[in-house]
Amino acid sequence: MGKLLLLQQPVLILNINFEPLHVCNTKRALSLVLSGKAEIILNGRGVIRSATAEYEIPSVIRLSHMIKRPRPRMSLSKREILRRDEFTCQYCGRKMRHLTIDHVIPRHLGGPHTWQNLVAACSSCNRRKGGKSPAEANMELRRQPFEPKATAAYRFGRHLIQNQEWLQFIEGW
Repeated sequence: MGKLLLLQQPVLILNINFEPLHVCNTKRALSLVLSGKAEIILNGRGVIRSATAEYEIPSVIRLSHMIKRPRPRMSLSKREILRRDEFTCQYCGRKMRHLTIDHVIPRHLGGPHTWQNLVAACSSCNRRKGGKSPAEANMELRRQPFEPKATAAYRFGRHLIQNQEWLQFIEGW
């Protein structure tokens, strides 16, 4: 793996109490470690050498001071709705990568733009439903839409496939 690619690898950032906070790239993680703002907890990637020094490449770092912040919430976006609905049309049940977003109660009928009113839908189901409510279109939702909880497993789960060593820090948060 080239040095440039190595510097773009994801690194898990933990709070001082080991709560998973964020994912950054290796370059940012190294700058936090070298400036004394963080320490390396897990080095699963070897070392990088410069002309005068050798540095461990972190996989997990822990900040040296506590970051106080409110509980995170998932941001409302098309990507997160598709992820919540597991890339499955909520009307016909087809699983696919190219889906649209449907307002269960259409906006022109007073439907809000919220987690509870947005679902993933395939193009044909979205066209068939049109600007009607599901009852008017004689269509049923497979499951009621909801706001996903921002657990560490949900927020950082997509990184776990390539970073199994993170699992011990993500479980339980």
